[in-house]
Amino acid sequence: MVLQAIDWAFIIGFFVFSLIVGLAVTKRAGSSATEFFLSGRNMPWWLLGVSMVATTFSTDTPNLVTDIVRQNGVAGNWVWWAFLLTAMLTVFVYAKLWRRSQVVTDLEFYELRYSGKPAAFLRGFRALYLGIFFNVLIMATVSLAIIKIAGVMLKLTPLQTLLIACVVTTLYSTLGGLRGVLITDFFQFGIAMIGSVGAAIVALRLPQVGGLGSLLTNENVAGKLSLLPDFNNFEILVPLFILPLAVQWWSVWYPGAEPGGGGYIAQRMLSARSEKHAVGATFLFTATHYALRPWPWIIVALCSLAVFPNLESLQAAFPHVDPSVMRHDLAYPAMLTFLPAGLLGLVVASLIAAFMSTISTHLNWGSSYIVNDFYKRFLNPEASEKQQVRVGRISTVVLMLLACALALLLSNALQAFNILLQVGAGTGLIFILRWFWWRINPYSELTAMVVSFLIALYLQAIHPRLGLPILANHIQLLLGVGITTVCWVAVTLLTKPSDAPTLRSFYRLVKPGGPGWEKVIAAAALDNDPVEEPGQGWDVPAGVVCMALGCLAIYSALFAIGSWIYGRSSLAAVLTAIAVVSMYTLVIAWKKLRIF
Repeated sequence: MVLQAIDWAFIIGFFVFSLIVGLAVTKRAGSSATEFFLSGRNMPWWLLGVSMVATTFSTDTPNLVTDIVRQNGVAGNWVWWAFLLTAMLTVFVYAKLWRRSQVVTDLEFYELRYSGKPAAFLRGFRALYLGIFFNVLIMATVSLAIIKIAGVMLKLTPLQTLLIACVVTTLYSTLGGLRGVLITDFFQFGIAMIGSVGAAIVALRLPQVGGLGSLLTNENVAGKLSLLPDFNNFEILVPLFILPLAVQWWSVWYPGAEPGGGGYIAQRMLSARSEKHAVGATFLFTATHYALRPWPWIIVALCSLAVFPNLESLQAAFPHVDPSVMRHDLAYPAMLTFLPAGLLGLVVASLIAAFMSTISTHLNWGSSYIVNDFYKRFLNPEASEKQQVRVGRISTVVLMLLACALALLLSNALQAFNILLQVGAGTGLIFILRWFWWRINPYSELTAMVVSFLIALYLQAIHPRLGLPILANHIQLLLGVGITTVCWVAVTLLTKPSDAPTLRSFYRLVKPGGPGWEKVIAAAALDNDPVEEPGQGWDVPAGVVCMALGCLAIYSALFAIGSWIYGRSSLAAVLTAIAVVSMYTLVIAWKKLRIF
């Protein structure tokens, strides 16, 4: 495979465009910290929604999906499809609450919701824990994917790949702030979708595949097509389907799918010009992420089974690739080597776009934590706007360097995915309940964070070295969720809640409502310090109904698209009808929510 002049034109043109965007908004981005990290809180829903999709359309995502499909079939994707429940709950319950909070970062929430030194410590610690440790791990995973893609398609060494890709990304992220990221995300998503669809079409036309009909009957593919796992095989059913839908979606903190919203998703909601725009942006992201985007990747993954049925065939085809990173996720970039001139350059540019979109978001998001929740809060409270922007730009560069160093130590996308799930196991429920149960305090969150990390450290690093039997990933997850949840609930009940003024101030601002705040509301009324407005009501039950309708609509659309691809017309028509009716009903129910 050799890149032609037209291919290089696409790639170089994309790099130049990204830098131009960063330069064009540099002056405005540097005017204030709010502008650099939140784009002035005036962004429309469609731009924010596309940006969320573009960010999660990272270079490692098609590799991860390919890894899953090759090992566990299409049904294996339930390990992340289950997060649709989390996303829909965020859309219809939490998006408007985040927008009302008026914080700069989701970590600033801690001193809005909790009181005293524990709240300040929690904010500062998580700024470094998430902004550096977690953030660097995520960016390293994405960087690993671009290393594999460049190794297969461009024959670049890992160091060469990181040097080229990361320098440009860091430059425009540093210059343009969130506004630059949002604008480039919009174009990057379009390029990425065109590239992924083009790759799927070319893969189907390969002689080894022989078209869609031949693919579906291929002996290496036929057993991988089901959208649901085998209900008679509990070894597959439990970890791939039951556990994600019953436990994982509400109990695990995972970047981009945080229970209750958070991270860069919260950053986008906080950047919206109103509550309606925050909700609309999050819904657009959720619908596109789960219903529309997976199928081009799944098709390429299935085609790869016909072309490279096992790891030995992959190694034989690419002997120059380091055997230490030869895993099933390498099959996606391997399939891209069959692309013709022109489309090859577009697809390479689309993968670079996916990489840059995700990395730029994580750089800006992580930098916002370091600046707003650590530097300004603890080191230099009187920092000027220019000083904050300067520190933000410096921290952006440092985060990128750390991510590049870690990327060289990882081996495959699924490995990192499981590590992230395990570290966040058991913390998810606290992020859901802290808005609606006044009793939760800083010690609850500190306990959940520390316990989940220690369990993950033991299971991932210590347990295997003790010579004990290796535990399956789903058993490890259940242990993490169970132990962590018991610990933080016990600590919550044994420690004091936040002080009354803080709880009342939070309630007045965010207006969460619900029975979990009855004691606070009643105590405030007795003190002649009411916190609830007359007729305020509680629309969370209506939000949960919208969540259920949204999940039904999106899952139906996802399976309808798959059924049309598989040629199952009758089933596809029924699922399409369910999706349309569910969406229509959702629109009606949506109007009953209190969103401003």
